[in-house]
Amino acid sequence: MSIIEVTLPKMGESISEATVINWMVKEGDFVEQDQTLLEVATDKVDSEVPAPSTGVITEILVQANEVVQVGSLIAKIEASQAEVGAAKPPKKAKPKTPNETPKPKLPKQPKKLKTASSDAATYTVPKNTNAFYSPLVEKIAKEYHISYEELRRIPVSGSNGRLRKSDIFNYIEAGRPAQFAQSIEQDANHFQVPDLKFDKGKGSIVAMDRMRQLIADHMVFSKHTSPHVTAYVEADLTEMVIWRNANKEAFFKKHNQKLTFTPLFIEAVTKAIKDFPMINSSLDGKNIIVKDDINIGMATALPSGNLIVPVVKNADTKNLAQLAENVNELALKARDNKLKHEDTSGSTFTISNVGTFGSLMGTPIINQPEVAILATGIIKKRAEVIEYPEGDKIEIRQMMYLSLSFDHRVVDGFLAGSFLRRIADNLENFEKPTF
Repeated sequence: MSIIEVTLPKMGESISEATVINWMVKEGDFVEQDQTLLEVATDKVDSEVPAPSTGVITEILVQANEVVQVGSLIAKIEASQAEVGAAKPPKKAKPKTPNETPKPKLPKQPKKLKTASSDAATYTVPKNTNAFYSPLVEKIAKEYHISYEELRRIPVSGSNGRLRKSDIFNYIEAGRPAQFAQSIEQDANHFQVPDLKFDKGKGSIVAMDRMRQLIADHMVFSKHTSPHVTAYVEADLTEMVIWRNANKEAFFKKHNQKLTFTPLFIEAVTKAIKDFPMINSSLDGKNIIVKDDINIGMATALPSGNLIVPVVKNADTKNLAQLAENVNELALKARDNKLKHEDTSGSTFTISNVGTFGSLMGTPIINQPEVAILATGIIKKRAEVIEYPEGDKIEIRQMMYLSLSFDHRVVDGFLAGSFLRRIADNLENFEKPTF
């Protein structure tokens, strides 16, 4: 008889450690070569570690939730000499797709699912009380915009109530039946799909394209994740409008760039972020990450009608001419469907100019993982009462509503109101730039 040492195999170039999720065997169990011994999780994937030899598990040296270094001894197997000679070296627990989260290959035409209304009486999911999720499960949940609340509604098959990647893939393939489940009052540990019999009417069917589906998932995820609150102010943009109208032709001649209001708004927002840096943050568990860079996303409509958010990187380091060039270039790329991944990633705060479409104001949904988003309404002439030392006067002014939706987990009313008011002040006290 001989003792075979089981070590944690290498799982990628940059991976040096993994967390033990759970053991599939126990000491004294007989195992066959290549049988799964345990599941481990890295920051990229969940993997299974196979048995290097047939034999009996004599010792398990690490327990669930322990962090283990690659190459460390994790168990011992007692094998016969015949088995030792035939044993294969341990297989590497390599991910399906290195360096990125694996995506489940769902069927193009999934089986017909029961509707929420027809299934409501029978579909009851026990609430999963396990608070630990592996890094891979969390990444899949983020990719498919599944909140932690919804994760707790997914039936589990892992030991000790552990949610496995196969559980979440099966749930996604089933059409996420508990996505909008409601808590049952008589039993707070269970959820049930509401029996809503909507009359959806009749008409032509238009299938959502992939981008529209992603947008829909992203919006639902944001509303499920962040407690949204919206604050409003109005700003007098008369001086800014007068200056822009008087200088847009000269600006174009000098810089060969159109001068829209967007770079002016970005400039005002960037200055306000410097005064209130907590707005420029993201929530990571119980930690708030206050970003070093100020990257402003600008919500833009594509020719297809879908929405995308190109990003002006390091907006606080650029003058008006540079901002105008960036804005115009990104808008052109969006219209021509030529935006690249780097053009739409890394935003830390987003502006949605709903006034472009004639809207007076809007209540935007936060662009995750940011904690706030600004909507700028239409600039509209209105009669306003203006105070002067000699008395009040009614004048025609160029007015605009601004609305800030913010994540109340991170941003409170005082911070949101102060930040929004500072943006309005920056717009009203417009510093006429020289160019």
